[in-house]
Amino acid sequence: MSINFEKAFGIHESALSLRAERAKVLANNLANADTPGFKARDIDFSKALKQAENAQSSDLSRTHGAHLDSQLGTEIPGLSYRIPTQPDTGDGNSVDAQIEQTKFAENAMEYQTSLRFLDGKIKGLLHAIRGE
Repeated sequence: MSINFEKAFGIHESALSLRAERAKVLANNLANADTPGFKARDIDFSKALKQAENAQSSDLSRTHGAHLDSQLGTEIPGLSYRIPTQPDTGDGNSVDAQIEQTKFAENAMEYQTSLRFLDGKIKGLLHAIRGE
């Protein structure tokens, strides 16, 4: 009897990949906080996760449906420009460093949570394999 890891891990594998991609996007925003004309972007996590799940079941052109494009382009599900919460300072940059730092910290905590869920799943599989 073989183990189907997609069923065993559920959405946690896709969630972990999306959290990693979101960390890249948020870090890019922070790195460009002083770049004139730079527009902050973010990933709508719930929308992206739904798209990744749909792609996982229907997209046969990728090596694996949960794999994401590593480029910071529109190919990442749910990626869009953030609506600025502050008036334009004159240089066209829409990055608010405090918001970006907060979002980055939240995303890091959620990434750790996804890792813990996966760790629990793996430990459960190991117990089942060992017959414990």
